[in-house]
Amino acid sequence: MSYNGPLRKKARTSCEIQRLNMNKVPDSRYERMGFNPTPELRADWKRRFGKEEPHIAVLMLARGGSKGIPMKNIKMLGDLELIGWGIRASLDSDIMDSVWVSTDHDDIAAVASRCGAQVHRRSSQVSHDKCNSWTAIDEFVRNHMDVDIIVHIQATCPCVHPFHIQEGVRMMLQDGKDSVFSVYRRHQLRWSTPRYGMQAYPLNFDVYDRPRRQEWPGELIENGAFYMFTRDVEQQGVLQGGRMGCLVMDSEYSIDIDTDQDWQLAEQRLLRFGYHGRAPKKMKLVVVNIDGTLLDGKVQVSSTGEEYRSFKATDIAGIQMLQRNGIEFRVVAQGESQVQKELAKKLSLKLEENCEDKIEVIDSWRQELGIEWENIGYMGCVIDDISCIKKSGMSGCPSDADTEVQKHSHVVSIYRGGQGALREFCEQLLLKCGVEPTLEARNETGNFKVSSRVIQKDQVSSQPEMPS
Repeated sequence: MSYNGPLRKKARTSCEIQRLNMNKVPDSRYERMGFNPTPELRADWKRRFGKEEPHIAVLMLARGGSKGIPMKNIKMLGDLELIGWGIRASLDSDIMDSVWVSTDHDDIAAVASRCGAQVHRRSSQVSHDKCNSWTAIDEFVRNHMDVDIIVHIQATCPCVHPFHIQEGVRMMLQDGKDSVFSVYRRHQLRWSTPRYGMQAYPLNFDVYDRPRRQEWPGELIENGAFYMFTRDVEQQGVLQGGRMGCLVMDSEYSIDIDTDQDWQLAEQRLLRFGYHGRAPKKMKLVVVNIDGTLLDGKVQVSSTGEEYRSFKATDIAGIQMLQRNGIEFRVVAQGESQVQKELAKKLSLKLEENCEDKIEVIDSWRQELGIEWENIGYMGCVIDDISCIKKSGMSGCPSDADTEVQKHSHVVSIYRGGQGALREFCEQLLLKCGVEPTLEARNETGNFKVSSRVIQKDQVSSQPEMPS
């Protein structure tokens, strides 16, 4: 058995994930997988499948009698039903001949059809609690003789992206694998379960030579995201067989929903690492809470009474990228400061100070511009920002934002407020709009002096720090 990992382009940040999924769509499905079939390869497909163009089908199993979370397959997870996440990634991979949902329930069938999948009506014989996945898959295969490769995506693993699916199928076609399944790498030391009075013993390490994480490759664990296999493998009564390969997915994508606690974790994971579709968003306005996003939230006062506020030049470049792409940028502030007034004036930004009801202010701007809330991006960092974050079409926060704010934000930056978080949010927003960020940050230096106050950029005052 072989494995492929990491992916040819590993996605670590939210911007990198979006770039993987927004690349220009190639002309053929094989180009989308990164190769062109040679005559020899087509001859091999003819031998394996009896045809030069194998039929590749996605199959998702979604019965109505789930026990752990009743009707979980059509329960809303974020802004989409659970099965919808896998269907969307499958359709947007642009390499499938068909995408199917096998179900015995009318409501699930209706949701599957609305999401773009075809429906296979599962019989009652393979819909009860004691049936395993293979029996339901086998029924589908016997009723669809044209299918050569089955891509079984599990609805309970909603963080699958099109590029995961494309890479797995590429391994089936180009590398000649008969089955491919998804795994993730785990660095955990395992022990046996004590039985019959015997003590536990280590299963994957030596107690006298405990491995250091950085020196140990760890173990590959199935994450259940998908199982791909040929018809011949399925007819052997298994989902893994023949020439096997495994695709290593980053742990960020490896979430399997079984309990209510898993559901809560999945909601948070999907905001940052889920596949939200390739249809570009139409963002017209971006609003930020200036303290803790553009400014770092610190106020420093010198012995002469001068006030110092810090921000990063790269964040200014992020604002300029939005403005150059026709997106209005405005700021709200809970307090009042000459510093933020002068900063807004220099950047030609509309500023609303002493803002007690941010929803009301932003809604008035929305009506002024003739747009909807889905056309508005919002970045905040404190509890008071959550209502705006929930209502906006795209939301973000710095890495040091309140925990509850991070739970509800689409983008959680790897940077702190005033230290590059706004730039990352602006880049991600442009990517969601189908625009590749191109404006390079300017290496500006120097200070802005505002009356008796000074705004410092990319430097911190040596004066004692005071609370804002």
